[in-house]
Amino acid sequence: MVEKALTYNATGRRKTSTARVILTPGTGKWLVNKRTAEEYFKTEAVIKFIEQPMKLTDSREKFDISARLVGGGVVGQAGALRHAIARALCMADASMRAVLKASGCLTRDARMKERKKYGQPGARKRFQFSKR
Repeated sequence: MVEKALTYNATGRRKTSTARVILTPGTGKWLVNKRTAEEYFKTEAVIKFIEQPMKLTDSREKFDISARLVGGGVVGQAGALRHAIARALCMADASMRAVLKASGCLTRDARMKERKKYGQPGARKRFQFSKR
């Protein structure tokens, strides 16, 4: 019988982006949509934002991350990935939950784009009022 490697799957969301993460014990390799994180997210600030849960729990070199990102833009996908990584780390080790929760990594950012209303040009904007 083949022994299956221990994996932790989690889903994270932000705006219209969804991230599915598979966390496996390893050496710290990152694959985001079959590319490295540096190739996929080009800015240093976004990469640091994504790595925050791993740095807080000192598990950067302990796990390999394979992620599938769908929908939204770059920053929305980064927020979804951060959320998914934090949730997967909690599955791997329950003692990490307190640190991740205090830093806000486990909180789903619920801010979404407001829908356009009928009779208006946008979500909040009104047509110009004319008295005469």
